[in-house]
Amino acid sequence: MPRTREVRAREIIGRKVVRGKEYVYKYYTLPLNLYLPKGMVERWGTEYILELDEERGTITIRPKRSSPQA
Repeated sequence: MPRTREVRAREIIGRKVVRGKEYVYKYYTLPLNLYLPKGMVERWGTEYILELDEERGTITIRPKRSSPQA
């Protein structure tokens, strides 16, 4: 039986210095160190349902809403 829980994506701002120039970027994560593509967060928002199935060894991420953001 898969374990299910509701999670919220966190926005993290990263910084990297390359040859004296600083680059700033954003990325999104869920618990368990799962990264979400930026397009997925833009389309479905930050609330997701996370299903852990230990028998099959799978993790399923589904948007909490059934329709994309307008």
